[in-house]
Amino acid sequence: MTIPRGPAIMLALGLVLLLDVSRVFLPSLITLFGRAGETPPELMGLYAAAWFILPFLALLAKPRHALLGGAAALVLARILLQSGVGQLYVASAGVTAGLVFLYGCAHTVPRRAVPAGIMGGLCLSLIVHLLLDGVDLVWRDGVLPWLAALSVCAAFLTLIRPPAPDAEVDRAPALTWFLLGPAMLLTGVAATGWAKPEESPLSLWQALPGAALLAVVLVMTMAQSARPPLSPFFDLVTGVMLVVFTLTLVMGASYIGVLLIGSVGALLAGTARPDHPGGRRTGVAVLGGGLVFFVALFLYYAAYDLDLGFPNGAILVAVAVLVAVLGAVTALVRHAPPSTARVRVSWLPPAFAVLLVGLLTLGTPSAPPVRARQGGTFTLIAYNIRMGYGLDGRLSLDRIASWAAAQKPDVVLLSEVDRGWLLNGGHDDLARIARGLGMRYHFAPAADEVWGDALLTNLPVKQVYSHRLGKHDYPTGAQAQAIVLEVGGREVGIVNTHLQATDGQAPEVAAIARSLAAGRDADEAGQGGPGPEGQVRRPVILAGDLNTRPTDPAMEVLKAAGLTDPLTAFGDPPTSPADAPKERIDHVLITKGLTAVSAQAPRLPYSDHLPLLTTLRLTSVDQEG
Repeated sequence: MTIPRGPAIMLALGLVLLLDVSRVFLPSLITLFGRAGETPPELMGLYAAAWFILPFLALLAKPRHALLGGAAALVLARILLQSGVGQLYVASAGVTAGLVFLYGCAHTVPRRAVPAGIMGGLCLSLIVHLLLDGVDLVWRDGVLPWLAALSVCAAFLTLIRPPAPDAEVDRAPALTWFLLGPAMLLTGVAATGWAKPEESPLSLWQALPGAALLAVVLVMTMAQSARPPLSPFFDLVTGVMLVVFTLTLVMGASYIGVLLIGSVGALLAGTARPDHPGGRRTGVAVLGGGLVFFVALFLYYAAYDLDLGFPNGAILVAVAVLVAVLGAVTALVRHAPPSTARVRVSWLPPAFAVLLVGLLTLGTPSAPPVRARQGGTFTLIAYNIRMGYGLDGRLSLDRIASWAAAQKPDVVLLSEVDRGWLLNGGHDDLARIARGLGMRYHFAPAADEVWGDALLTNLPVKQVYSHRLGKHDYPTGAQAQAIVLEVGGREVGIVNTHLQATDGQAPEVAAIARSLAAGRDADEAGQGGPGPEGQVRRPVILAGDLNTRPTDPAMEVLKAAGLTDPLTAFGDPPTSPADAPKERIDHVLITKGLTAVSAQAPRLPYSDHLPLLTTLRLTSVDQEG
């Protein structure tokens, strides 16, 4: 069995460019169009939907014209994005152009090239994304990223050779093209949305998901090559595996869910078997699959702001069931006797997989050493990083790390840390910033396993525990990270949180702060009585995006717990919004036993919040009780 290499590689590179553009389009909806919550979600959804509906106009064009025009517009959008021009609207138009290109492919790419082209493009994009540490070329400056982007675009355009107008093309079934949209969703979430270790060092654990993904590429390639000799019941088993792997992913598995990518590839190959009828309405099918991708993605992530009445993981499972049923049942209903054709398996896929696994493993950094601090003065940064996106909508993780490192902090507290949401581009904010700072970290999941808050420090951490806060009718989850660390041989308690429902959650974090101050362990903080009224055995800091103004009733609850606001003595600097700060909703509150030496909110464009940079000094508190 021979796969037409040219059309398969063209389709794969087109998907790579489309996914590059999509990883700009999706976060731009939040940061530029939505301005992180200022725009109603309904309006944001309508705007996004328009760019998935517009491609249906391609039904009025000839397929070869759609192929050429879509490809040219996709390349133009990709180049403009590399230059940083018109990010939101260029990325939006790029998504439409990519779907128009796929419409043309559905009519012009030979059947045998379609599964390899689709899965090759999806996997190549995800592998490169992982090797780039989640920071795609589009977010990088310099000559090398430009050369790489231009090389991909040039190779893609060179391979576009639409068939003659009167040529007959053995097209893949419409089902194969329809499943492309669901496949984009499942593989995109699986590749980066798995639960990461909550503490550094990562060592081998960091390489395992990448290694699993590469192993999937190898298995998928060999399975696709061997499709004719296999029984169609193989598709039924693969469909069951797809649903099982999706369930493990939504239940918080570390990396097993990544294996669903191989199941998707095998099912796609099954739908394109030679014994299945040729494609009809393939263009409508691929555009309909794109709509499924958009609707499912929007609902999955909208559940963090809107109460859908069911867990959002059910959406991924439903999409997996859809793919499994359509792929497996079709293979069982329409099948030919097993073929005896001999299949040659190239040695290149195994060699490529081994090489990349080695690169991932060798590139895994070790954790920085723990360093005790002498004296009682230390510097703390509290920063809501908005998934790492700046006011210009560009990924700013490296700029955040560079600025923070220049301040030589002892403790860094981060809010809105994203460790793999497809909606935000699928990168691990925390690992990237931690490497830039040269710090160890402790992650505290809040909304789900890859979204929350984090502590970064090289000071000795004696205890750390994440307390789940009540939702109080607010869909997005919140937590309070209770920490006990040492400064100058003395204990300091920290409560790191990002409040959502302030009226209900403020009393909860106040109880945790009181318990830490009274000497309770981090895992017991907030449980039972806080100890004798006013007793402070260790000083405590409550910091983060509290979504509370100094005059709000919730602030009175925090003050009643013995916390004071030292920033009022340093000009009471506002922190939000970052481009024109008017109010302070980010705080560093302290109990007795601590005093502020300095405090400021530097004007930085790396988030929609400003960071708080505070230098604190320990005063007299009886550590022995």
